[in-house]
Amino acid sequence: MDDAARYDPQYDPAWLERMYNVRAGVAEHAGYLDRWAQASRDARAALPGWLDMPYGHDAARETLDVFPAVEPGAPVLVFVHGGDWSSHDKNLHSFVAPGFVAAGVCVVVVNYALCPGTPEQPVTVATIARQVERAVAWVWRHIGNHGGDRDRIVLAGHGAGAHLASLLLVSPWPLLAADLPDGMVRRVLSVSGLYDLEPVMHTPFLQRQLHLSEQQVLRLSPARLQPPHNALLHCVVGGDESDEYLRQCRLPQQAWGSHTVPRTDVLQGLNHFSMLDAFAQPGHDVHQMALNLLRAM
Repeated sequence: MDDAARYDPQYDPAWLERMYNVRAGVAEHAGYLDRWAQASRDARAALPGWLDMPYGHDAARETLDVFPAVEPGAPVLVFVHGGDWSSHDKNLHSFVAPGFVAAGVCVVVVNYALCPGTPEQPVTVATIARQVERAVAWVWRHIGNHGGDRDRIVLAGHGAGAHLASLLLVSPWPLLAADLPDGMVRRVLSVSGLYDLEPVMHTPFLQRQLHLSEQQVLRLSPARLQPPHNALLHCVVGGDESDEYLRQCRLPQQAWGSHTVPRTDVLQGLNHFSMLDAFAQPGHDVHQMALNLLRAM
């Protein structure tokens, strides 16, 4: 599809499922998830930290884990997990922390509610975006008590988490709370993210969980919003991901310009799941991109 062409909702739903169902596209995906779960258990056992810290009103779902650096005043990496906005949680993703902690970074891994929720407590993508905003606000207010520097916060996310992290670049922080500074989030690394939710709205297996409306697509698609001021977004995607994920990776630069989005890298030989392995692996290009953003603050 031409990048400049607007998405046509008449596209075959079966084609959309092939483009956006990352589990179906990676036959060995269950092996990745099993390995991440074990590595995350090992990380929580080995690293000092504060687990299940509440950041909002929902004590069961609005929690985060803090893995501090050895030295105080460390830069802070806030990681937002993926899972199509409807699966996984922070406990599956503790494994991203050890490599960054060893490099002198304070790591925060965020949990959030999952779509569609329940009839009594429905959850939408907008619900989750507000929760992640609350999590980052908590980090800004309290991370100094856990060895982090609140003026050096970088967000990173994978899949749906990459969408959420990039969306927070345009959050109106002072309007959310009077004590929050404008431009509180200025650096984001987006790994295999989605930036226009219109095709997502027309993808059957996703829409059954997300119930996106046209208004939500307009408000929650970073590539449809005005570019953030004084911000930097790096977008990376695996060369073995679908054509739509490759197209989506280019959208922020087209919408916001190369000054705000200088990198839209395609890493050959990597799929949607091995991209997250690369992010967690010291020495890999994706890991180094995150460190460069942290050290540039």
